[in-house]
Amino acid sequence: MDFLNSHLLSLILFLPTVAAVLMLFLPSEEAKLHRWFAFAASLVPFGLTLYLWNVFDPNRTGFQFQEQYQWYEAINSTFHIGVDGISITMVLLTTLLTPLAILASFNISDKVKAYFMLFLFLETGMLGVFMALDLLIFFVFWEIGLVPMYFLINQWGSANRNYASLKFMIYTMAGSLGLLLAVQMLGVLFGTYDLVTLYERWNSLDPGSILLGMPVHTVKSIAFWAFVIAFAIKVPVWPFHTWLPDAHTEAPTAGSMILAGVLLKLGAYGFIRLVLPFYPLEAKIFAGALAFLAVAAIVFGAFSSYAQTDFKRLVAYSSVNHMGFVMLGIAAAGLASGTKDAHIAMSGAVLQMFNHGLSAAGMFFLVGVIYERTHTRNLNDFGGLFPLVPVYGGILIFTSMASLGLPGLNGFVSEFMVVRGAYPVLTIYTAISMLGLLFTGAYILKGIKSVLHGPLNEHWAHGEHKLTEINTREILVMLPLMVLILVIGVWPAWILDVINKAVMALF
Repeated sequence: MDFLNSHLLSLILFLPTVAAVLMLFLPSEEAKLHRWFAFAASLVPFGLTLYLWNVFDPNRTGFQFQEQYQWYEAINSTFHIGVDGISITMVLLTTLLTPLAILASFNISDKVKAYFMLFLFLETGMLGVFMALDLLIFFVFWEIGLVPMYFLINQWGSANRNYASLKFMIYTMAGSLGLLLAVQMLGVLFGTYDLVTLYERWNSLDPGSILLGMPVHTVKSIAFWAFVIAFAIKVPVWPFHTWLPDAHTEAPTAGSMILAGVLLKLGAYGFIRLVLPFYPLEAKIFAGALAFLAVAAIVFGAFSSYAQTDFKRLVAYSSVNHMGFVMLGIAAAGLASGTKDAHIAMSGAVLQMFNHGLSAAGMFFLVGVIYERTHTRNLNDFGGLFPLVPVYGGILIFTSMASLGLPGLNGFVSEFMVVRGAYPVLTIYTAISMLGLLFTGAYILKGIKSVLHGPLNEHWAHGEHKLTEINTREILVMLPLMVLILVIGVWPAWILDVINKAVMALF
């Protein structure tokens, strides 16, 4: 048990990679074996994460279950990992969604071994970002996560997959260049990449001193925007969002689940873990700019979503809209750090990251379910399908209501907290964001109406085109998401207690 507790994070982090390597030795023609092996392997980190959640002490400040090993001695970079109440929430989300995405992929029949190996490698990349307590390790895992997703889109995507995968890679790599330079600057200045050490030394610099031939504030402002642009592209916020609808539309269903459910959270997590702690003064100065980008994402994301006739693009633009609320909470926390409003807004932002992961993954999966049967995502080709697929229709309405923010479901709790925390400090921006909230209801109802209600499209009622009901495997993918959506909606304290105590300690 001592070994388990002292190496728990390493086991959660690297077991998916070990499983992916073991898959190399499985017979290539045994597709069924690959599916079940990958699924079983992905359940192990989830089980260990449940144990981690159970033994984690939310009342302790700082990082827990830390592991630190020498990695790159010449530049004093160590393999340092640990979790607090914010990162453990993201680890739970990642290890939950990965097995569900793998289960959702059982219909993949082309290059099955490579497909599931990439998903397991991707899980390690995502988990590494959330656990890293060394800036260089953070950047390494940040980049590792790009490669499997690029190939998942490029090899198993739809017709325009080459364009979408290249655009995804170029956008995210371009943002990473500034991030890498800023990371290297911090490492060179202080002789270490350790986050805990850098928090203290970077913020203790005399604002009036000269650094790299410039005033400290100027250097910090430049580095601040290098971090912000890299993370803003990943979130993504307007106007850096244009890669997202293409990537979502062309990605395989499970790829979209993970892309929306976890990968977008890496950018928001970067703001919370690096931008606000490293640049508290700059975050306060530029809070208005961050709030403007957040509100633009909320409003334009909602408008764009409402304008779509492609069901998957509608859901894709909704992610821009929902992640805008995360950014609004972050902007409010940067402006009013140390106040009750900041704590409420930031706790709401972290919970919104978790909640959006559940509802967005569910929505993309449900789009994939109907696409697999009809081979179309055009909303105009559907209509009146509820009598044909009542179980699917009920699940779609339930998940859509969570995305809409219906009271009693998870989306309402987090969006309410963000608005409540942001309104006293960013009143105008928050008021404008309500326009986006209004159109959130409009595009969700448009999607439900176009698919399930109105006159029945007879094309799907008879013959070889007859629409079939959602099957047991697909229901099993949705069931954990629906349970969590409901549980957080009616009893959010179990997760908010962990998040809020970490937020109060940090901000």
